[in-house]
Amino acid sequence: MTVPEQPMKPILMLGGTGKTGRRIASQLAARAIPVRIGSRGNTPSFDWNDRATWASALAGVSAAYISYNPDLAAPGASEAVGAFADLAVAMGVKRLILLSGRGEPEAQRAEDMLKRSGADWTILRCSWFMQNFSESFMLDAVLSGQVALPVGAVGEPFVDADDIADVAVAAFIDDRHIGQLYELTGPRLLTFAEAIKEIAEASGRDIRFVRLTPEEFSASLAEQQLPEDLIALLKMLFTEVLDGRNEHLSDGVSDALHRPARDFTDYARAVATSGVWGGAQ
Repeated sequence: MTVPEQPMKPILMLGGTGKTGRRIASQLAARAIPVRIGSRGNTPSFDWNDRATWASALAGVSAAYISYNPDLAAPGASEAVGAFADLAVAMGVKRLILLSGRGEPEAQRAEDMLKRSGADWTILRCSWFMQNFSESFMLDAVLSGQVALPVGAVGEPFVDADDIADVAVAAFIDDRHIGQLYELTGPRLLTFAEAIKEIAEASGRDIRFVRLTPEEFSASLAEQQLPEDLIALLKMLFTEVLDGRNEHLSDGVSDALHRPARDFTDYARAVATSGVWGGAQ
């Protein structure tokens, strides 16, 4: 008698509709690997603020990608990630990949919690995403022609979200990545002003960078009616994390994928061609 093949268990994607999660989900689907998107709007639902939803989201999955919303730098993030990892391992879901952030103490605490859970872990410790300029809140500023932020001439090794996704997919399908912490950066440092200049040149538009004080930045966010806790988080990310602590490059992309990381110029030209920023194509 022929024993029927068992269906492949899905991989749970927390943040599966975000910049990295949707890219990972797309790649996994292209490999015929089933994916379960963990979000409030999906069935079963998942909500970081409602721990009663966690077990149903984890039931029957083989592994999980952990992207914490709104950011691992937020207060309480490490405790939530640790509790989720403990539950996952207890339910037999040991393969966990964490999206982490460089230079964020709370993110490093979350990494430690994950390691202590007994999971087969991989950590992707990332610099600022290039896609923040084309798929996030900074897109509106780019389209307006003025990007105003409370950051000076500090170099940031912007990383491409496609590189992050490629490393995550490799980690899911190859056990050699278990127990690895990859610091993922681009191949060179750029200030935010230099990044905006590259975007302007690629798109053929007049886009200026303006440096704000932290107080001016908070006031501008308040005018947009953002919640106070989100304003505090964004202010911290732009003032503390961008204080120079991350002004160095890492080889995580090449270590994991044996190829160089994508450069910001290539990213800017590709987005400009797509028409997302308007201007010359």
